[in-house]
Amino acid sequence: MMQGLENKEIKCGDVVIIRYEGPKGGPGLPEMLTPTSAIMGAGLGDCVALLTDGRFSGGSHGFCIGHITPEAQVGGPIALVKNGDPIRIDARMEQRTIDLLISDEEWEKRRQEWTPPPLRTSQGTLFKYINNVGTASEGCVTDEFNTMADVQAATKTPAVVELEAKIAELEAKLAAQ
Repeated sequence: MMQGLENKEIKCGDVVIIRYEGPKGGPGLPEMLTPTSAIMGAGLGDCVALLTDGRFSGGSHGFCIGHITPEAQVGGPIALVKNGDPIRIDARMEQRTIDLLISDEEWEKRRQEWTPPPLRTSQGTLFKYINNVGTASEGCVTDEFNTMADVQAATKTPAVVELEAKIAELEAKLAAQ
């Protein structure tokens, strides 16, 4: 991301994604103050969104969405995004959705092809943490046993499924006319 800013590759309207920074991937939800500060410093704070499975402190500025779950390390949708993918963010209180706008076939292909990257540590306290920590939405607690077994990429977000159902309903109404 920093190199992309320096090379002026990040433009207004872009969505920057920093992944594999969640409780398991980080491990521990690293703070994203440097990326948000860099985006603001580049003059893009009002027109670039930053999405991450990491976290933000009170010092972060701009359009930032963090603590995304399920995180990339366990196959959350954020793991399947590729450069150039269209992303729709609806930040209105009654919606609060992030949708990756790719076809069902492409989504399933990516989901099937995805494999988790190696963990950043394989021993000691951090490894115990990775194997026991819950999701950010569950508070990153470690007092419940959690395992990385059977990790696979996520299916579509509920908002995309709902939108597709509504489109099908409208198409059926049009066909009936």
